[in-house]
Amino acid sequence: MSESNFNGRVTDPSSLADPDPEFQDRSITCIDCSRDFIWTAGEQAFFRDKNLQNPPKRCKDCKQAKNERLSAIAAAQASGIKQRIEVTVSCARCGEVTTVPFYPSQGRPVFCRSCFLEMNPSILNPQA
Repeated sequence: MSESNFNGRVTDPSSLADPDPEFQDRSITCIDCSRDFIWTAGEQAFFRDKNLQNPPKRCKDCKQAKNERLSAIAAAQASGIKQRIEVTVSCARCGEVTTVPFYPSQGRPVFCRSCFLEMNPSILNPQA
């Protein structure tokens, strides 16, 4: 006996427990913490059913932390409170751990103060 789900596909109820055989568990590296996590076949089938094109970039813990940050920012903006942020990052040049007052964009390097000033000496000595 088959059932029709929300998107009109007819599925066999016994197949709901088993993920689609075309998918296999995949290991993905989290862009925030650099740890590997498993993207299960069931999660891949869910992504396909929701027409999501890209695989996840963050592990569940980092995704939850990101959602909490975004929620806190939205709540602060709604209440009119200016929120100061401080994000811990590793310098892309020397590897030193530092903090920055912004959320880094994915794929863009972030530098510690000394490396940034070394690369941009005109900031300290403007030609006015």
